[in-house]
Parts: sequence; structure tokens; C-alpha cells
Amino acid sequence: MNPKTACNFLIDQGMALITQRNPDAFLCLLAKGESPYPGQMTSILLALKTVRDALGDAKQIDRPLADALHRLAMESHKHYEAGRRNGVQWSPLLAEDLQRLEDAVCGIFSGEGQGSFESNK
Repeated sequence: MNPKTACNFLIDQGMALITQRNPDAFLCLLAKGESPYPGQMTSILLALKTVRDALGDAKQIDRPLADALHRLAMESHKHYEAGRRNGVQWSPLLAEDLQRLEDAVCGIFSGEGQGSFESNK
């Protein structure tokens, strides 16, 4: 995955609730109480690693990318917890994957390579 594709993929996955363009995007699925598709989390984590590597020592991040990353990290936990409260039976590994996602986003924002980008799926 090249950096431009990775950025576009993350923006699509993170902004889908607002744009309403992709009902199968990660946050849309979680908001509906549905688990991500097989490989979807792995693709997100790979895209995050690609973006982190491409940014290197950059001091700025594109605003749409930053917004999407923030939404992916924050809203995924919110929808996961709401689903749990409503009786959704999430995949046992989803909580760990959401933590990896959050760690990866924090690593991008801080400029450090925090957390593991590997998924259990």
C-alpha cells in the first residue's frame, strides 16, 4: 500500500459516518453494531503503519487525515462500548485491535512508533 492510498483509505474509513458514502466502512459497521469485515482491521493497521512511515519527521499532518485518524481512534471505542451495552457480541479480539488502532494513531500524532501495528486477525 502506498502512502496516498493509505491516506485515502483511512479518510474513507474514518469519515464515512459524516460523508455517508461507504456504509461498509469501519466506523459505520461499528455504529450499526456489526463487526468489521475479515481483514478490515488488518488493512487499517497496515494503512496506519504506511502513513506513519511516510510522515517520518513531518511537523504537520493534513487536516482531513488528522480528523479521520482522530475519529477512528475515538469513535471506534465509543461505538464498541455502546454495542457492548446493547448486547452486541463482538469478536473477542476486537478490543485488542481497537487498542492497537489507538496506539497507532497516538504514534502518528506524537511522531513516535508507539504500539504494535500487527492485528490478531
